[in-house]
Amino acid sequence: MTANDSTFVPRHVTSSRHWGWWQGELSSELLADRLSHLERPAVIVQTPTGFAVVSKGNISLTATNATPIAAILPPLPIASLGDPKFCEDHGLRYAYVTGAMANGIASADIVEAMSRAGMLGFYGAAGQSIPTITNAIERLQKNLGAKPFGINLIHSPNEPIHESKLAELLIAKQVRLVEASAYLDLTLPIIKYRLHGIQLDANGTIVTPNRVVAKVSRIEVASKFFAPAPEKFVRELVASGDLTPQQAELAKRVPVAQDLTVEADSGGHTDNRPLVTLLPTILALRDRVQRSSDYGCSLRVGAGGGISTPASAAAAFAMGAAYVVTGSVNQACVESGSSDAVRLMLAKAEQADVAMAPAADMFEMGVKLQVLKRGTMFAMRATKLYELYRAYPNLEALPANERTALEKNLFRTSLDEIWSQTQAFFRERDPSQLVRAEADAKYRMALVFRWYLGQSSRWANRGEPGREMDYQVWCGPSMGAFNEWARGSFLEDPKNRTVVAVALNLLYGAAMCLRFNQLRSQNVPVPDSLRDLRPIPLDELNARLNEASDE
Repeated sequence: MTANDSTFVPRHVTSSRHWGWWQGELSSELLADRLSHLERPAVIVQTPTGFAVVSKGNISLTATNATPIAAILPPLPIASLGDPKFCEDHGLRYAYVTGAMANGIASADIVEAMSRAGMLGFYGAAGQSIPTITNAIERLQKNLGAKPFGINLIHSPNEPIHESKLAELLIAKQVRLVEASAYLDLTLPIIKYRLHGIQLDANGTIVTPNRVVAKVSRIEVASKFFAPAPEKFVRELVASGDLTPQQAELAKRVPVAQDLTVEADSGGHTDNRPLVTLLPTILALRDRVQRSSDYGCSLRVGAGGGISTPASAAAAFAMGAAYVVTGSVNQACVESGSSDAVRLMLAKAEQADVAMAPAADMFEMGVKLQVLKRGTMFAMRATKLYELYRAYPNLEALPANERTALEKNLFRTSLDEIWSQTQAFFRERDPSQLVRAEADAKYRMALVFRWYLGQSSRWANRGEPGREMDYQVWCGPSMGAFNEWARGSFLEDPKNRTVVAVALNLLYGAAMCLRFNQLRSQNVPVPDSLRDLRPIPLDELNARLNEASDE
């Protein structure tokens, strides 16, 4: 017998544990066919020649003259992965989220595709102007109606006015869900958004129309999001008339975020922490907070960073993640706000083809983010800018050779011209930045250097010819793992990569991985022929999922 037959022989394994006895027919169905229909249970029996799949018959716990049952697998539809309450609360079919990659890389196209497929997408508003974000919100509200979607609200320590304006816009446009990212501490804008409209319903239940999904990588930040809003911010909102005293009392009884995404080693802002240590840490925090609080709701923790293969998604769910979040792999999809040139670069990436580089939004603080290094010199050039910023007090103090190299290779014009462009930008976005720069020459140097960091991402998104060596492409090592998984399948070609095809294949593969683990835990080996979980074309996968659902 081979692993492709309905009866398969284990290698050096014999199950001595029987769950019961089977009275009925032995099936001619292949194990692969039975396992791939996720909404059907599977019963595996042990025969004198090996293990076999059965279908028609009865299970007995007392019979002794029947075929021993080696393993029982319950149904495992992909809609059952994760926390069902998370899906119910957000109006989702699947516990799958696409994260908000900045500058519109997490595009309205991605958000709409996710929403229509029963999943959740966050629009990448970070780095964009208020008018651009406004247009995106209006488009999503028009096209999706009551279907779920969210907008990113990123911590902007260097541009607090912009963060405040965005929070005001989200409130005015009645956007009910945001992904809060890159927060080092809570700020007034995120608290104002969260508590706006808080009230008691007719049953005495606290209702918070605006919800926050916080993305964190540190336990001290997670603790703040799982706690009620800080009193200093609540008092300030009462004083400004944004909250009533009654609402302020209600604010003490709800967390800033009910849902919190653990962000492990990822593209963009990251602490490079492994998911297998970070997720259990935050889950333990959740349990402590849940035991000591009286919120009237369950706190939930999702997993992001490194989710790019069936095995990684399965591992996250197995560790207790309420949902999974993908990022880097979505940038490589056709709906992303990036360019075809970047998608080709990402499709060639391997796990070691990433590096850390200074972040534009937190440049002076020395905060770094993870980017693609294969095919671009951005990481090296951005690091050089930060070194010069640390070494010299202002632009005028730069050595002549350093200034010449910057103007020739990075800026391709004079630093004076870059400063003129920077002034024009901040006159529109936030004039207070210019006031500060006029009083602080080192801050003026930071703004000029940040011009390159900001433009490099836009050059990549536009596929700017001649600027390929300066492309800033946010990417984690998960991109290499995804490419290895996709090799030899229809998803190897970036033109075939759609966010829905990627998402459903990851969920389907994760469910298969979990079923394999169920077999192994019952001392039944997984035949080698079943281990190939390469992506399946969307039409075929949908047919398989729909067939199982019908049955």
